[in-house]
Amino acid sequence: MTDPGTKQIHLAAHFPGVNNTTVWSDPRSGSQIDFDSFRHLAQTAERGRFDFFFLAEGLRLREMKGRIHDLDVVGRPESLTVLSALAAVTSHLGLAATVNSTFNEPYEVARRLASLDHLSGGRAAWNVVTSFDAFTGENFRRGGFLAEADRYTRAAEFLQTARELWDTWAADAVAADAASGAFVREGGITPFRHQGQHFDISGRFNTPRPPQGHPVIIQAGDSDEGREFAASAADVIFSRHSKLEEGRAFYADVKRRLAAYGRRHEDLKILPAVTYVLGDTDAEAHERAAEIRRAQVSPQTAISFIEGYWGRDLSGYDPDGPLPDIEPDLEEGVSKGRAQFRRDRGAVVAKWRALAAEKNLSIRELVIELAAPQTFIGTPRAVADEIDTFVQTDAADGFIFVPHLTPTGLDDLVDKVVPLLQEKGVFRADYSGPTLRDHLGLAPHA
Repeated sequence: MTDPGTKQIHLAAHFPGVNNTTVWSDPRSGSQIDFDSFRHLAQTAERGRFDFFFLAEGLRLREMKGRIHDLDVVGRPESLTVLSALAAVTSHLGLAATVNSTFNEPYEVARRLASLDHLSGGRAAWNVVTSFDAFTGENFRRGGFLAEADRYTRAAEFLQTARELWDTWAADAVAADAASGAFVREGGITPFRHQGQHFDISGRFNTPRPPQGHPVIIQAGDSDEGREFAASAADVIFSRHSKLEEGRAFYADVKRRLAAYGRRHEDLKILPAVTYVLGDTDAEAHERAAEIRRAQVSPQTAISFIEGYWGRDLSGYDPDGPLPDIEPDLEEGVSKGRAQFRRDRGAVVAKWRALAAEKNLSIRELVIELAAPQTFIGTPRAVADEIDTFVQTDAADGFIFVPHLTPTGLDDLVDKVVPLLQEKGVFRADYSGPTLRDHLGLAPHA
């Protein structure tokens, strides 16, 4: 019998997308745009009783040295369109889309998310993100970009405005007239009026209140502002902290912030992004993980990765040789549209030099260590035990799995690890309700 104090694990799936996680060279690697790829991965996640299926979104193809970045040439359909199609071929799985709050408008996004929530029977989620650069902004009528201090104030007001729009419809505001098929008012549809720093809109919202009240809100920022925004408004954090001690520190920091907003510990789920590699033995799994890491970081990928931090063309350097002996150009850059290169590049390069010297690493070996880590490696039993340890010791509430293959990358996790978690009594044997809020243990938004 499961200890009543045992936490239940939450699992989600991430379509891997345009990055070096996907092993493009593997013959089993399929299309990133064909609907069957999305369907297979989503239906596998639902077969495994996962909470939700998560799609990232990029608003512009990244560039390296003035050319489209090699890992972006495949492109990507618009997320809410894909998820609306997946609503028809799944019945319980949550459907989560990344939608940018910098270059969209609240009325439009609120309407599309409410529509997805209706079409799916209450399974929609919104990963609220911001955008930092003018490079992305060039695609849009307004152009430009927001100062960093304004990104989260706009995101917070954007979300507040969307909530106001959803709330203008009472839960019983419409019902179908059996005789005419028309809709008649039973409750109230309140006009909206929002005046704020970023938005000044008014009118009537034309989409009925979503089945969940509000779609589930996901947030992925790790800055202090991002953590505070998540504590105040999010239902889920898509975290990058997948190491045990780092995870515990992040978990404690964010959860302690909830009380200031009148929220409970269980009102916010923390789900780090993770990968996994299975084998019949631990040694086999580690050998396979090393092969995958090398496939994820080709020689060209390794050079491209460090060029972003050096801000220079480093194509003349040997990826199996030492780090460049020249200093980074901190004023210029060769990469556009990649947020990680906004960090203090000088400090990052210095740290890398020390790490490479300590471990005698080549350029490619260093990038493999930095950019292609695997979280869970071992036999199915060992991976199940490690997942459970993370959750029971408050390093996470669960995980968002990012497979290295599309679309079959979750198959062995669902077939071999999920049954062991169910056997432990820490993961559901079946869905307990129809909505994503049911899966996450969140109350409907009143």
